[in-house]
Amino acid sequence: MGVVILLVMAAGVAAMLTRKLPTGFALVLLAVAIAFIAGAPLTGENSVLDTVLQEGAPALAATMVAILLGSWLGRLLDETGIAGTLVRKIVEFGGDRPVVVALGVLAVSTLVGTVTGSAPAAMLAGIIGIPAMIAVGIPKVTAAGTILMGIAAGMPFELPIWQFFSTALELPIPTVRGFMLKLFPFALAAAVLFVLVETRRRGVEHAWSLKSASAKPVSRREQLGDAPWYALLTPVVPLVLALGFEVAILPSMLAGVLYALLTTTRTREMNKRLLRTLYGAFEVAAAPMVLFIAIGILLAAVKLPGAVESLEPLVKAVSPQNPVLFVLVFTLLVPLCLYRGPLNVFGLGAGIAGVLIAAGIYPAVAVLGLATSYNQVFGVSDPTSTQTVWSAQYAGVTPQQVMLRTLPYVWAVALGGFCVTAATYL
Repeated sequence: MGVVILLVMAAGVAAMLTRKLPTGFALVLLAVAIAFIAGAPLTGENSVLDTVLQEGAPALAATMVAILLGSWLGRLLDETGIAGTLVRKIVEFGGDRPVVVALGVLAVSTLVGTVTGSAPAAMLAGIIGIPAMIAVGIPKVTAAGTILMGIAAGMPFELPIWQFFSTALELPIPTVRGFMLKLFPFALAAAVLFVLVETRRRGVEHAWSLKSASAKPVSRREQLGDAPWYALLTPVVPLVLALGFEVAILPSMLAGVLYALLTTTRTREMNKRLLRTLYGAFEVAAAPMVLFIAIGILLAAVKLPGAVESLEPLVKAVSPQNPVLFVLVFTLLVPLCLYRGPLNVFGLGAGIAGVLIAAGIYPAVAVLGLATSYNQVFGVSDPTSTQTVWSAQYAGVTPQQVMLRTLPYVWAVALGGFCVTAATYL
């Protein structure tokens, strides 16, 4: 029975890789198929309709709300000019010094990455940052990679990500936060190293010799005036509350929304801006929210007693228990989180994580280390992720070029995460 479930999972991966089915739909169909194969009844306890679909769909509701709030805050950073001001100030400070400009844009990308992820984060930092880097001679691939490496460096502090792993792996927020703090130095070091090495290794490419992104029409974001200096602290507000005062994630993010509004908006315009940016946030958050509904359904399916009983012997046989083998094996498997592969935590990887925990193969906090480390790779180098596609296309290169240039650095981040996991939790 376990072999049949693995074959169905492989078919699901194939459907996602070949784009025969959207990821969300494929995960739901996969969950239903696993439930039936595991012998789940149609209704009742541990059933397809009542347990997998009814209880699984809202299982990650807190994460979906956090994603919406992050998107809302991202919209406010865009509309109020906060993100654009941060990038412009950095570019003005850097002048014609390519490395300084790139490091400054990297810092802004990191800050934006703590607020929201995916394409919106790339756009907030990249709309101005990518043309500015290309204009001072940064190669196009390096410019796109700088944005992505910066967002990944901020990812360990992205509060919606904390909420996702807390809910999906049934871990308290302090546990998730603790591991993320250990992962952050690896992500930051890799990002800085990427800028320092790639800007020097590739040399300066003069903007006049390229079909530069700076030739693109000036967008509305670039036409906005500078936001007040105190409004630029907006991305820090949720972090200070969540990290410094241990305020819950959703209230911390709401505080960021209110701070952005109060520091940039006249009283008579607040209602309109609140509603306009909130409705815009729903458009941005719709796709990831659908995906989290599907992931919740998949998690419910793989945790069914029949599924756990069928998969436990197979998964246990191939899961290394020795810390050194743990690090070696999972480091070699890093490419499987690319191209929506089986170790992508926002796909089938979530189901595998659920099996590892439900079967007692690894403690939940060790699975957290695996999932978050792989997520650092996916967030930067996966040619199918929206932030990678947008950054590459805006810079005028292909996502595959960005993948090849950034993969060694994020692979090292994953290795660091695995080492910490093995040393601490195994």
